[in-house]
Amino acid sequence: MSNCVFCKIINNEIKAEKVYEDEDIVAVKDINPQAPYHILIITKKHIPTILDLEDEKIMVSIFNGIKQVSKILNLNSFRVVNNCGPDAFQTIYHLHIHILGGRKFSWPPG
Repeated sequence: MSNCVFCKIINNEIKAEKVYEDEDIVAVKDINPQAPYHILIITKKHIPTILDLEDEKIMVSIFNGIKQVSKILNLNSFRVVNNCGPDAFQTIYHLHIHILGGRKFSWPPG
């Protein structure tokens, strides 16, 4: 997708601070962090939402990426979030998972 910000990050058209990368995903620091650690796991393949994810290999890469990022950042307690659709406030329709850590969270999230 030529106008997708995450596709531009994947294609190195937009700079991002990478934390981890494999053949299916890239993990970058969020430019508007909501916690001391706020990392986005972004699929390299343009997949609009988690409901469009059909490739089990990519799913495994996402969860492996979460594990690798937690090791790299020494996070033993963190939140994993995916916004799917407009009512969940998904603003970029390219599958990405948020890893938030480095502070105590409350419930319910607000």
